[in-house]
Amino acid sequence: MRNEKVAEFLRDKGFEDRIEDHSETIDTVEHAARQIGCSEAEIAKTLSFIVDDKPVIVVMAGDGRVNSSKFKAKFHTKPSMVPRDMVEELIGFLPGGVCPFGIKEDIPVWLDISMKRFEYVHPAGGNDFTSVKLTPDELEKASGALGWCDVCKGWEADENS
Repeated sequence: MRNEKVAEFLRDKGFEDRIEDHSETIDTVEHAARQIGCSEAEIAKTLSFIVDDKPVIVVMAGDGRVNSSKFKAKFHTKPSMVPRDMVEELIGFLPGGVCPFGIKEDIPVWLDISMKRFEYVHPAGGNDFTSVKLTPDELEKASGALGWCDVCKGWEADENS
């Protein structure tokens, strides 16, 4: 069942036709990749952090992990994720369906450069049975992201470079 708030948000941005419904859960990167039929890296995972006592969203490739020093350089604090039991209250979606579309007002969204290597990425669509297929540029437009950042590790072809 589609999240109508997300569908309406994406309709207003011209991307409603990119919503994909799945018969099984996409609550993890592994489950999402299996249902969508893409690599785990192409899943755009939406993570919620607390920065200066307020939530901040960072969307990154499915194979990326937060690099503490890069995160601190960007946000001037060490990464601290929103506690799981607070995600719905602070962001507006349950864990497993958090997306950068139709979130609560005044939550900044940042996109990690780890996604730029793909033709398409697949963020969740507001629940754990819906995804959205977008190019990285379309994701930037659809999400209203403040911009691109570099806060991940683990996805680079050569970790030593």
